Amino acid sequence: MRIGLIGTGRIGTFHAEVLSRHPAVDALLLADADPERAAAAAGRTGATAVSVDDLFTGASEARGLPDAVVICSATAAHAGLIARAARAGLPVFCEKPIALDLPGTLAALTEVEAAGSLLQLGFMRRFDAGYGEARAAVREGRLGRLHTVRAVTSDPTPPPAAYLPLSGGLYRDCLVHDFDILRWVTGREVSEVYATGSDTGPAMFREAGDVDTAAALLTLDDGTLATATATRCNGAGYDVRMELAGELDQIAVGLDDRTPLTSTEPGGPGAPAKPWPGFLERFAPAYEAELDAFLRVVRGELANPCDGREALHALRIAEACEVSRRERRPVAMTEIPGG
Repeated sequence: MRIGLIGTGRIGTFHAEVLSRHPAVDALLLADADPERAAAAAGRTGATAVSVDDLFTGASEARGLPDAVVICSATAAHAGLIARAARAGLPVFCEKPIALDLPGTLAALTEVEAAGSLLQLGFMRRFDAGYGEARAAVREGRLGRLHTVRAVTSDPTPPPAAYLPLSGGLYRDCLVHDFDILRWVTGREVSEVYATGSDTGPAMFREAGDVDTAAALLTLDDGTLATATATRCNGAGYDVRMELAGELDQIAVGLDDRTPLTSTEPGGPGAPAKPWPGFLERFAPAYEAELDAFLRVVRGELANPCDGREALHALRIAEACEVSRRERRPVAMTEIPGG
């Protein structure tokens, strides 16, 4: 297979390295708004650097259209690139989000659906072994009636100040992963949210109109209660967990010897010797698995595990949280367009 990849920043370079090692990939074409960065990534991975235009036309060094495209560009470019790939008849894997707002997301989905093309979104937690086991435990009834879910996402350090105005905010950029995995693990939909946030950390969050710490109470359509919390300022390390409590049992995802959590109980576990430093290290196997799944989907061997409508559902929950935080009230999901 010939795979084109657009965007050779941190996650794009990681994906390029994974694809360069994949036995199903015969040729890898890398494009970036910064040609020098694409060339550097191509040199490290044995790929060919091309322009974005050449990738979509098959001209020059691209030497024909690729079999599929992986989009890892800046978020603002996602929707346009998805639409362009759809019009070219190319299957697409795109890092979340499709767009930072609902109109942009819906417009891109319309292009994909009109073309009848393939779009898989990069919600990598669906490919993590721990979340997969939690999903099986819930679906098989091992927990009994599920009554409480607690989701945590904590980054060890804030992103650069310049990133914040482009991120969409903590709910859309960070907690959207928790919203997606909550739906995937439980098989339920969110019916109502109540969210709040704090901007008492670094001043750059207030200047960007964002929060550095957030919490949301989510009521699922079967009455299960879920909480989702996130922060950009967790100095202990990168912490992503989910706890699920039912009438028969209680389980946790993301609890291991690298979880940045210290017990205060006598004889309890101390601080980990090597806490998780970031998302690439914590979810490296999941990132590889999702790209392998995409290649299998393109070859017709697997159904799409996370299509564009799945991303829309998660974004709508994030939008509801933003409304709730701003207006200080519960928000029913029926108030959010696109359902």
